[in-house]
Amino acid sequence: MAKTKRVCTLLLRLMALGATLSAAIVMATSHERATYFSVSFEAKYSHTPAFKYFVIANAIVSGYGFLVLFLPSESLLWRLVFALDVVFTMLLSSGISAALAIAQVGKQGNSFAGWLPICGQVPNYCDHVKGSLIAGFIGVIIYTLILLYSIHNVLDPLLLRKT
Repeated sequence: MAKTKRVCTLLLRLMALGATLSAAIVMATSHERATYFSVSFEAKYSHTPAFKYFVIANAIVSGYGFLVLFLPSESLLWRLVFALDVVFTMLLSSGISAALAIAQVGKQGNSFAGWLPICGQVPNYCDHVKGSLIAGFIGVIIYTLILLYSIHNVLDPLLLRKT
């Protein structure tokens, strides 16, 4: 039974690592140059603080996920890992929220503020951002599943204990 739990946790963590790493890489490589009414401009993730935050958050969580893969199953650090899972899931949630808000403005614009949508001029950039956001959402969902599984493992022995 313990081996099954370890394999399940390992698979979830590998999928989370893949999702967060791909989200960071795809966002970091998103850029496109366009000309609009003879004005040339470049769209890059680094021009938007929310996208930079998204890349940094996903890179940090990827590094953490990579390190946790090498933690022995009998280590006492797993209680700390549970607490860090909560922190990093919230970090991913905040990063995806910030990036999604800016992506929505880039796609739809904001008529009240006078901001025009840019996805018509730089469609490849918007496609990269969209792919990165999808990978980021998958990462958040997988980390939430890891949290639920960890909560089950922590609370299950307490609930089954005979008093």
